[in-house]
Amino acid sequence: MTLAVWSETEKERGTTMKKIFIDGSAGTTGLNIRERLKKRQEIELLTLEEENRKDIDARLCMIREADAAFLCLPDAASQEIVQLAGDVDTVLIDTSTAHRTAQGWTYGLPELKGKRKEIAGAKRIANPGCHATGYIVLTAPLTEAGILDPEKTLSFTSLTGYSGGGKRMIAEYEAPERDPLLKAPRMYGLSQHHKHLPEMVTYSGVKKAPVFCPVVGDFYSGMEAIVTFDQAEAQGGGDISDFSGFILKIYEDYYGDSDIIKVRRECDEGGFLSAAAFSGKDVLEISVWGGEGRVVLTARYDNLGKGASGAAIQNMNIALGFPETEGLLLGADNP
Repeated sequence: MTLAVWSETEKERGTTMKKIFIDGSAGTTGLNIRERLKKRQEIELLTLEEENRKDIDARLCMIREADAAFLCLPDAASQEIVQLAGDVDTVLIDTSTAHRTAQGWTYGLPELKGKRKEIAGAKRIANPGCHATGYIVLTAPLTEAGILDPEKTLSFTSLTGYSGGGKRMIAEYEAPERDPLLKAPRMYGLSQHHKHLPEMVTYSGVKKAPVFCPVVGDFYSGMEAIVTFDQAEAQGGGDISDFSGFILKIYEDYYGDSDIIKVRRECDEGGFLSAAAFSGKDVLEISVWGGEGRVVLTARYDNLGKGASGAAIQNMNIALGFPETEGLLLGADNP
């Protein structure tokens, strides 16, 4: 096993190093997390030799030694390693679907009211799904404010870059000779049994799963989550003249202190909204559109950023006492 060591500079300045292990570092999310954390001097990455990468005992040894471990694994593998790890004191951050609604796990969306404090004291954190993140940040403030009827069935469309499908889908889209159908957006999740639906219901305040239409496009990363409804269906909103402005104010009040979620009142893309606008960033932008009573809520972010690796690092920062946005890519100065 190969372990990183403290540098003399770090010892001299009294930095409190934290040991981090990434179980599943060969996958898209794990690789992204690893590349980000390699740049941070206050973090010691624990690694396994290639021949030990799938050895369950070696992996458990790393998890027990780490202050925090990212589980970047398929659902079944994540459940297995968590069961074997038992009550280990390590902070486990699971990026799979396996524990997002499980008892004893904290949902890792710190912008939801009360969640940041929970995450700060949690040992088991479930990273949100990329699609679910957009749906929840758009709906939770409105159900809390009594605007959305929790018994209504909403319409939810989410556009994503192909990196969200992992290595296999990336290889399909980037193959020299690929299927011509990949040139156009492709809808999936046709059976309405998408694996993100349970967490959408659990954390949005809306009791019924939305009619969900996920669409993958021919671009590497980025995401645009879209929720639509009619103003007449809103509770207490039928007589409000500037309903879009009214909803924007709710979002501004709810997310006003966030360095990551921003509310936008104007569009400068010539009447268009690109799903790739925040590719390579960890921010999430909310906007509200519509007219004549038809309301369109949008959340734009990176499926690999706030939708995956960026969110996981944000949760690690909170749980380990680092500044929340440390290592995140928030502005134009972070290419």
